Amino acid sequence: MKLSEFKQKLANVNDLQFVLPNGQTVPSHFHVTEVGQINKHFIDCGGTVRNEKVVNFQLWEANDFDHRLAPKKLNDIIQLSEKVLNIEDAEIEVEYQSDTIGKYGVEFNGENFILTSLHTNCLASDKCGIPQDKLKVSLKDLQTQSKACCTPGGGCC
Repeated sequence: MKLSEFKQKLANVNDLQFVLPNGQTVPSHFHVTEVGQINKHFIDCGGTVRNEKVVNFQLWEANDFDHRLAPKKLNDIIQLSEKVLNIEDAEIEVEYQSDTIGKYGVEFNGENFILTSLHTNCLASDKCGIPQDKLKVSLKDLQTQSKACCTPGGGCC
């Protein structure tokens, strides 16, 4: 989800709730401790230089149970970040502490923001020899085709 879409959804919620991929919710006393833009300049395994940008939110929870982050307050933080840091309208990546710092994408289910799992991938599979996914064919279907071809008068011999 891009930042512009997140802000539109944020304007229409009363309570700010994030749900982890396993269905658990981030405790309601969380804080957004960082809003920023991360610029990643790198070279992939095929030798292609790449640039990626994401808007980063860092969620953090403490023993402060008396304060809840309201949607308007988060919107104010985002607006200040856009103004001061010149944040672009990029995809959002959320950091949240579990066993280590986890990184998540964001979706919206009409009520809550859903943190989605992110996965690594080879960006140059055509250059580094990663085989393409093979077409999955049922052997039963192959036998049927084979029989149809090799029947008397089928023209295969």
